[in-house]
Amino acid sequence: MSRTRLHRAAAVGLPALVMLALGLWGLDRGGMWRDEAVSYQVGRRTVPQIWRLLHDVDAVHGLYYLLLHAVLAVHPGEVVLRLPSLCAAAGTAGLVAALGMRLVRPRVGLWAGLLYAVTPMAGHYAQEGRSYAIVAAGATGATLLFVRAVQGGSWWPYGVVLGLTCWLHEFAVLLLLAHAVSLALARSPGRVWRGWGCAAVAVVLALLPMVVVSRAQAAQLAWLRAPTTETARRLLSMFLGPTDEVFWVCLGLGVLGLAGLVGRRGEVTCAGVAFPVVVLPPVALMLASQMSPLYVDRYVLYALSGAPLLVACGAERAARVARVVGRLRAGSRSRRGAPAALSDGRPHDDGRPRTPPLLPLPYGTLTGVLALALSLLHQFPLLQKDREPGHRPDDLGAVSRLAARNLPPGASVLFFPGSMRNAALTYPGAFRGIRDVALVTGAAESGTLYGREAGPVEVRRRLARLDRVWVVADGKLLAGRGAPRDPVERAKATVLGQQFVSRREAVRGGVTVRLYVRPLSGLPGPPPPPPRPERW
Repeated sequence: MSRTRLHRAAAVGLPALVMLALGLWGLDRGGMWRDEAVSYQVGRRTVPQIWRLLHDVDAVHGLYYLLLHAVLAVHPGEVVLRLPSLCAAAGTAGLVAALGMRLVRPRVGLWAGLLYAVTPMAGHYAQEGRSYAIVAAGATGATLLFVRAVQGGSWWPYGVVLGLTCWLHEFAVLLLLAHAVSLALARSPGRVWRGWGCAAVAVVLALLPMVVVSRAQAAQLAWLRAPTTETARRLLSMFLGPTDEVFWVCLGLGVLGLAGLVGRRGEVTCAGVAFPVVVLPPVALMLASQMSPLYVDRYVLYALSGAPLLVACGAERAARVARVVGRLRAGSRSRRGAPAALSDGRPHDDGRPRTPPLLPLPYGTLTGVLALALSLLHQFPLLQKDREPGHRPDDLGAVSRLAARNLPPGASVLFFPGSMRNAALTYPGAFRGIRDVALVTGAAESGTLYGREAGPVEVRRRLARLDRVWVVADGKLLAGRGAPRDPVERAKATVLGQQFVSRREAVRGGVTVRLYVRPLSGLPGPPPPPPRPERW
């Protein structure tokens, strides 16, 4: 292999290996959070059961669930669930490096790929059993194919990859806006616009069935709120670095990288590709969310790939400025009779060695890599904290262990709300032998995420026959912070409050496992002292 090919292979391979190593660290947290648990239990269903589910809920994740079905068929487990995301994140780091190398030079690609690999946001979703890291890989691959097509390649691979990516998550279609702006900044000729336009139309037409179905399932996003300026500020800090020192350095280099936003006519530049990718999809989704809330940070994870490219462009520009300053200083010394600062290291005609440049290519590359290593060390506590189970919204593995220690065999259990049944579906061993009070039809059989429950009247009737019931509940809902909207959940809350008193409880994070008993008189009587939660 020639030296040039070796440099190119290293520029792409090293970031992918670093991302893979960081992703493997702490991949087995010992528990899944609620969204991962949905991926796990849906991925283990049969294909007809998955297909039935998608008619009512989660159509946007259908292709991902089918992928997981094939993966989990090899070995169902928490680590295997996350391996597709980890491999996709490693691939994204390599693709970011390939973009920087194609648009500028290998060392810019190396810097950009390594910066992506050590970004905490990228590492977070590399360890999640959801589709977002795979969407980021597809979007970055589509951007690389976009650049190749602009430079004279074919447009159909770009359309195919972006179309599949949009079927993994429909908001990836916003990448078309970014690519259109890149063409405008490059002042591309009509031939290029026509090729891109045909690919874009094909992507949109292929996505229309998904849009129609997901629109009918929009109630799933009812929990979202309109983003604010604080939302935008938080996303910017996640893109550039959550710590102040890393953030301000990256911001400064990113602004410096914008100096190359517009290049020669018909030529896309690194900044001209990276800046629209990092800005337009989040901004477009935030603006649309002012009318109908749709925005979540993870939905625009794929835009992260533009940030390290901009920062690497700025670092390259700073290195060039340093070399120019070095030459000017060398010329000034030469005029004063000192040896000139030249770059090849050969001796002067008079036998004196020439002064080496301020940042020759190998040393400049090494300096950037060392700076990224310092960034990694500086953010190491954040990366370490992110690998703790408690850093996710919840930990259903811990909930299952809590239930296994407290629920006696044959216990009557009420899940409040019904989505808390997710823990039993994901970790059935801890709930084996219990009687699910409200359940009518199981999740897989009913084509739902958590099973079909009885109506309010039937739930009241079933609870009326019980003297003791264990409740696995959302702690906030159980404490009365937020009234349930669903009539079944309101019936559960009413019966528990009017006909039962609590006797003991155990708490883990935001989940409570509490025993309710019916007073001997059948009436609630005076309220008992508050239960003392077990310590963890």
